[in-house]
Amino acid sequence: MTSESTSPAVVPPLLSPKSPVWPTFPFHREGSRVWERGGAPRDLPSPLPTKRTRTYSATARASAGPVFKGVCKQFSRSQGHGFITPENGSEDIFVHVSDIEGEYVPVEGDEVTYKMCPIPPKNQKFQAVEVVLTQLAPHTPHETWSGQVVGS
Repeated sequence: MTSESTSPAVVPPLLSPKSPVWPTFPFHREGSRVWERGGAPRDLPSPLPTKRTRTYSATARASAGPVFKGVCKQFSRSQGHGFITPENGSEDIFVHVSDIEGEYVPVEGDEVTYKMCPIPPKNQKFQAVEVVLTQLAPHTPHETWSGQVVGS
């Protein structure tokens, strides 16, 4: 056996970038289209799980759950969300526009049925999913998703 002296590999020194780098918040996420557009904080994606962004397992659990009844407390089409007052009188439930089934935009007083899905990250609050308008509020104009006003 011969003993050879091994010298440590030469590591080139780290050079600082030519342009100044400042950490930004939130940090760029890989695959995010927001940053390709030069997104501002107002363009950040919503942290709430929508029908499109909810995982398959969360959707399956919600679909297998019981059906609840309630009344639409308020809904803003321009903001894309609203709240439902449950029939049992518990805390109001959040509803996102992507989870409303049917052709009408909900208005205050509409009776609805829905299922519930937990809202991450702590899963302590719930949102309504698979929302179906069962009884339209009487004497209230309703709008379809295409913009046609029905009723008076």
